[in-house]
Amino acid sequence: MQAFNVVRFRVKPGREPEFIAAHRNARRDFAGLKRFTMIKTGDRAYCVIGEWDSYQQLADARAKMIALLDSFRDTLEDLGGGLGVTDPVSGEVVLELGPGQ
Repeated sequence: MQAFNVVRFRVKPGREPEFIAAHRNARRDFAGLKRFTMIKTGDRAYCVIGEWDSYQQLADARAKMIALLDSFRDTLEDLGGGLGVTDPVSGEVVLELGPGQ
């Protein structure tokens, strides 16, 4: 069943170009990854969204995703509240609607 992961970040002042470049230049050879999207949600605030063929493939890619995170971790601010530098969530699709549905 199709799955998604979403990770929220806050980038240190002046480090946004480096953060974006780290994602742009990263190898995304994760089995089952269909699409990767980054959105800017506010001042130095970003979310990345991954679309996957299955939740198992997403889970299998976690070690590689953490290694990727480690390559730019120093560009990130702590989000507070005990979260650390990321706020990740993931799960299987339970409803998908198109326009007009």
